[in-house]
Amino acid sequence: MFKLNSPQQAGQILVARRKALHLSQATVAARLGISQNRLSELEANPDRLNLDRLLALASLLGMELVLQEKTSPTSASEW
Repeated sequence: MFKLNSPQQAGQILVARRKALHLSQATVAARLGISQNRLSELEANPDRLNLDRLLALASLLGMELVLQEKTSPTSASEW
């Protein structure tokens, strides 16, 4: 399980998973119905992924998103 702290971290995890499955950007993009260039852009700039696209990409890679309460108290300086 991965705890996400930034969009960049999400992008790194998704790219690593795609590569672990030996899937090319072109293959994943075709399955998502987008161009390879668009997938490349989303992997490089994951902050541009909307929730629908993130869920679709995660599912395609055999992953799922889980939201849960934090187990440790948050610091007041986070925000």
